[in-house]
Amino acid sequence: METLINSTSLGNIIIVTGSFLLLLVLVKIFAWEQITGIFKAREEKIANDIDGAEAARQKAESLAQKREVELSQAKDEAGQIIDDAKEIGTAKREQILADAKNEVSRLKAKANQDIAQNKAEALSSVKGEVADLTVLLAEKIMTANLDKEAQSTLIDRYLDELGDA
Repeated sequence: METLINSTSLGNIIIVTGSFLLLLVLVKIFAWEQITGIFKAREEKIANDIDGAEAARQKAESLAQKREVELSQAKDEAGQIIDDAKEIGTAKREQILADAKNEVSRLKAKANQDIAQNKAEALSSVKGEVADLTVLLAEKIMTANLDKEAQSTLIDRYLDELGDA
């Protein structure tokens, strides 16, 4: 029985080995190129994906650096614009203040001139009225023979009228 088991086992080994070799030959003939083509295509796809990812990463880094530069430039430009606006504002403020001071000086000089003119006109008017009142008073005194008390009363009354005017 031992020979039977050994011969059956040996036969099985030969049949299995032969079947395996036949299978390998058939796979080599009919399917090996297709299988290796699939693996080759997969390898190329993975390599292309890796290359694409690397290119995309480099492009992203380039864009990030470009955006950083543009952001920095934008910040510089914004700072320059703010500085320019401050300078313009300061210059405008100083110009407005200078114009206001000039206007105030001009208005003050005109007011002083108007005051002086009004004062001169008032003094001239008062002088004229005093002269007229003096002449009128002298006429009344000359036409009327008055005693000292009546003259004094008349003068006081005219002076009061002068003060009211």
